[in-house]
Amino acid sequence: MQSELPEVYERCGALDVHKESVAACIRVPGQDGKQQEIRTFGTMTTDLLVLRDWLVSNGVTHVAMESTGVYWKPVYYILEDDMGIVLVNAAHVKNVPGHKTDVKDCAWLAKLMEVGLLKASFVPPRPFRDLRDLTRFRKQLINDRVREVNRLHKVLQDCGVKLSSVATDVMGVSGRAMIEALIHGTTDPEVLADLAKGRLRKKLPQLQKALTGRFREHHAFVAAQILTLIDGLEATLEDVSARIGTLMRPFEKSVVKIRRVPGLERKVIEDILAEITDNMRYFPSARHIASWAAICPGNNESAGKNKGGKTRHGNKWLRAALIQAARAAVRQKDCYFAALYRRLVVRRGDQKAIIAVAHSLLVTIYHMLRNDTDYADLGGDYFARRNSEAARRRSIKELERLGYRVTLEPVSPTLAAGA
Repeated sequence: MQSELPEVYERCGALDVHKESVAACIRVPGQDGKQQEIRTFGTMTTDLLVLRDWLVSNGVTHVAMESTGVYWKPVYYILEDDMGIVLVNAAHVKNVPGHKTDVKDCAWLAKLMEVGLLKASFVPPRPFRDLRDLTRFRKQLINDRVREVNRLHKVLQDCGVKLSSVATDVMGVSGRAMIEALIHGTTDPEVLADLAKGRLRKKLPQLQKALTGRFREHHAFVAAQILTLIDGLEATLEDVSARIGTLMRPFEKSVVKIRRVPGLERKVIEDILAEITDNMRYFPSARHIASWAAICPGNNESAGKNKGGKTRHGNKWLRAALIQAARAAVRQKDCYFAALYRRLVVRRGDQKAIIAVAHSLLVTIYHMLRNDTDYADLGGDYFARRNSEAARRRSIKELERLGYRVTLEPVSPTLAAGA
């Protein structure tokens, strides 16, 4: 049986994209077989429009280009409506060592493109590209806020104010009021501690002791600047989150559906959908999307020896969102994901168990979106029910290890259901 031949593009091209130049190679039919032409263009929008017109005038139907930093994006956006674009990972199409130039790179890409040997990277549709920009920006803003709060902690520690040792959240209502009072010149521990609200008022003696320090004018100036930065970040976060909510309205049905999965709150769902979209036709199977996200074991085998199954470097934004969801899911009671974590953490450790739960969450989301089905939890006792005999033997061994002699007596299904 003959293997299927790869798809061949009759009129194709390739682009080697840089910050200020684009080397373009096209391969089209000529009088003496394939004809190859190479040109170099600038990266200004007017130059890219000339590039597009040149490709269209030569009847090019498909173009390959490497995903070089962010420089590929304007080129992709200008060409995507006129021809098929194959965005490839640069690591997969390395040229022969010693033969590395921009011209040779684009010519090599064009030859690979012609015989169908390039694997396209996933580029989401325009609405999800906009969402992806905003969700990633929001994550960076959150990280920036965390850094500023940590910097404020450092200032307080520097002057001997141990507020974080008593208050759980220094930037809470009580903590914020105390810090602002310090900035405005109030240093009396009793007056500062009296600003506490709610349950923190039960710790007034500890607060007075913690708020006794050497808070000088220098510390007040630095703390005031940090609070200004934090306020600006929080205001920007609110605006970005509101914009994300507006862009998510067409996909609200998917958000409501996925929110039934344990551990998935709205912000995490927005982060996940921005990365994978709500249309699973881009991924042929659950294994395919797990491999693309690099949230599954990698392959490293040589000479019949397995040298480890460490996960590959994939989409770090999706990975972070899935791990955050996994951490929340394993704290749920009577939940399949919590049972999966407990089953694996004993022999695999916390990190691998969390990655396994994150993988299971991604597979669950995939099937829900692909098949338009609702979530049905398998239950916290799923693994015990799946192999009841092994669960029985394990329970007996545990009781015998504690010094008990175990005698089992079967009960009727009615009594078992009532228990």
